[in-house]
Amino acid sequence: MTAIDDLIADFDILDDWEDRYRHVIELGRQLPPLAGAAHSPENKVRGCASQVWIISAASGNTADPVLSFQGDSDALIVKGLIAIAFMIYSGKTAREILATDAGEVLGRLGLAGHLTQQRSNGFASMIARIKQDARAALQAPAASSGRGIDGR
Repeated sequence: MTAIDDLIADFDILDDWEDRYRHVIELGRQLPPLAGAAHSPENKVRGCASQVWIISAASGNTADPVLSFQGDSDALIVKGLIAIAFMIYSGKTAREILATDAGEVLGRLGLAGHLTQQRSNGFASMIARIKQDARAALQAPAASSGRGIDGR
């Protein structure tokens, strides 16, 4: 079972939106902390009402590197959405990332219809950033170095 399958199974046993909302917040609390220096303008995701920072790192085969992500937000529910995005995409190859529809997963979790327009737009901005990093990893000759897409 994948992390997403586990997550969907968890959400299937939660009966109402309030329980799901609390679970999203708990997922955000479990997100590993992001170093203070990583809260920089170049790591900030544009298009989010809350502050969101995402860092990616590529490793493995340069033709289709595996990406891992770290991130943070100043809002608990958004941090939970970051955690969900990472469950969907982190540890996947760049091509798998580009082929995966996060909106479909949100729908299966029963979250798509319950997020405010601002949060939905913010989540879409996070996914766009993750996919942008995946495209950049496919073009970066140094993808196997284990450095972040941004050269760190």
